[in-house]
Amino acid sequence: MRENLPDNPLQLFQNWLSMARESEINDPDAMALATCGKDGRPSVRMVLLKSFDEKGFKFHTNCESDKGQQLIENPYASLCFYWKSLRKQVRVDGAVIRAGEDEADQYFADRPYARQVGAWASQQSRPLESRDFLENRIREFEKLYPEGTKVPRPRYWIGYRVVPQSIEFWWDNPDRLHDRFVYEKNTDQNWTITRLYP
Repeated sequence: MRENLPDNPLQLFQNWLSMARESEINDPDAMALATCGKDGRPSVRMVLLKSFDEKGFKFHTNCESDKGQQLIENPYASLCFYWKSLRKQVRVDGAVIRAGEDEADQYFADRPYARQVGAWASQQSRPLESRDFLENRIREFEKLYPEGTKVPRPRYWIGYRVVPQSIEFWWDNPDRLHDRFVYEKNTDQNWTITRLYP
């Protein structure tokens, strides 16, 4: 029932994410990220949610990748979370902004060593001649930045936030008449709630 929904969608999202962290076998923080470049062709892939708050839903990636290029050309995105164990889905639409350099530094510093080196070795989305070539690059960066020393963040490894303009919650009903509610930001920057047909 609409009357039972919180005024702020982030509260409901936090409740659902907490349930998913208890019930999902793998990656409850995984989300589909859909972007679109100037050619108008949509592209979608899975990324991991790193944090969320009133400022937006944050993820980190290589800004020189395909998605990074598309976000330069068209700084809007859609997210979709689907938790099969809960039979619940959340969709988020909004503008995309870059997170601060200090946030990117902190996130990168907290990554495991192998992932730090991997970020240096991988030229994300570009053609790769062989797996051996990639593994040789990893070894080169392991020599350059030995384990136990500080690995600097590559300038291209940054954070993005999807600033939500709308957040839709969907949950399954056996009769296929699912429940759907959408929260939308109004001109006063408050949330309005609308029930949708299944």
